[in-house]
Amino acid sequence: MKKAFFPIFIDISDKKVYVIGGGKIAARRMKSLSSFAEDITVISPEICAQFEPLIAEKKITWVQKAYQPGMLKDADIVLAATDDPETNRQVEEETKRLEKEEKRQILFNRADKKENCDFYFPSLVQTEDVVIGINSGGSSPATVKEMRRVIEKTLHMTKVTKE
Repeated sequence: MKKAFFPIFIDISDKKVYVIGGGKIAARRMKSLSSFAEDITVISPEICAQFEPLIAEKKITWVQKAYQPGMLKDADIVLAATDDPETNRQVEEETKRLEKEEKRQILFNRADKKENCDFYFPSLVQTEDVVIGINSGGSSPATVKEMRRVIEKTLHMTKVTKE
């Protein structure tokens, strides 16, 4: 049987989040995280257009540089989401080294190697009162997408009914 991940909801509002990479995957993850974390730093020489609203709303800080070892010293959560496997490997190595040296857990996610991740990003359905996370561990993205559609439709119907 495949290893399953336990769904857990945690308060990350005061956690220091670093995202290495400025592409579409990083932007999608930032959009999700920006509703929950207040201290997000994106490190990338360039970013895609999806980042612009997050920067304009001051939901993220952009460090317009290439990642260099030493940039993650105060990280609580790290996402390696570049299109360069070598950079992602360096980010992972620094994260694991900091964990050992400082004897603390740093949650790590690597976009190109899910087996090296401490957590997966769920598909989110969010309303004012409810947050629902859906995940298949990567085994069935189509099922996750369909479940999200059904949940969103159900929540919309419930909202309309209440009004």
